[in-house]
Amino acid sequence: MKKLILGIITLLIISCNETPKVKFSLTGITRGLENGTVLYLYNKEIQIDSAVVENNSFSFKTNLPKSPIQVVLRTKNFSNYRFLWVENNPMFFDATQMDFRNAVVVGSVEENLSQTLSKETDSLSRDERLKKDIEFIKKHPKSIHSAYILSIYSTTWGKEKTKELYDNFSTENKNTEYGKNIAKYIELNKNPKIGGSYVDFEMEDINGKIRKLSDLKDKLVLLEFWSSTCVPCRKENPNLVKTYKKFKPKGFEIFAVSQDIKKESWLKAIEKDKLPWLQVSDLQGRDNSASLIYGINGIPDNFLIDRKGTIVGRNLRGEKLNEKLNELLN
Repeated sequence: MKKLILGIITLLIISCNETPKVKFSLTGITRGLENGTVLYLYNKEIQIDSAVVENNSFSFKTNLPKSPIQVVLRTKNFSNYRFLWVENNPMFFDATQMDFRNAVVVGSVEENLSQTLSKETDSLSRDERLKKDIEFIKKHPKSIHSAYILSIYSTTWGKEKTKELYDNFSTENKNTEYGKNIAKYIELNKNPKIGGSYVDFEMEDINGKIRKLSDLKDKLVLLEFWSSTCVPCRKENPNLVKTYKKFKPKGFEIFAVSQDIKKESWLKAIEKDKLPWLQVSDLQGRDNSASLIYGINGIPDNFLIDRKGTIVGRNLRGEKLNEKLNELLN
């Protein structure tokens, strides 16, 4: 009995001496939002939580899937939204003096770094902004925001610069989802050029069958990168369908790689746009392995590959594509 009591006392002492875990909360004040407006916290496509606005105030208290994590705080129709970093701390959101998108957020180290960088680069040209981003990454190798930025601009800055910045990251940062995506880019990227040979790869088609780019041997192939959510891609599809029908009898084929994440959206776009050519995707978005191999910086983009496997054109569309096909096939 004495041993039992002693054991309980020991547990109580240990419990009392433990530092309580800090939990995430986000309290906010806004302006102009009707009572009953629902605000949502999303990480990519996953809803984390929701809260109802009353008297232009709201509050979130929930368990984060990981910390820190980038989320979007938004209304259902995106009429109001704000991207931000949240972490296991009490946080505060203030949109009383500015619009919702530019609200002041405190309580997160990563969000503070992000806001500071945004203020420094807001009025700069794109080239100047990218230079500032590189400076930020060099200065903050432990920041997940640095890993986030590098994952976005890796194909813009190229494999060599990306590796230089990535190698300086902390081990923890390299193990984040962004760090892993950067490492994947460094490993896969071949960045083929016009005049060089194409790089083969394989990927599942809409039926789950593995397809290789090299399967289309002895054909003039357009390697097309697109997605269902890319507006310029969708606008160009009717022209591409006409081009395909005209030149297919002469030995022209299209091998399309989608940067979609949702298979349903991908399939609906193929059906709606009536795309008759071969379609593949690994549903990894812009981290699609073929996109990393070819260094795709934005879509739509494409590579024209001749029958010998040589890249003879890039980003050809409309009349420029038709002219090139006429030249090669006639």
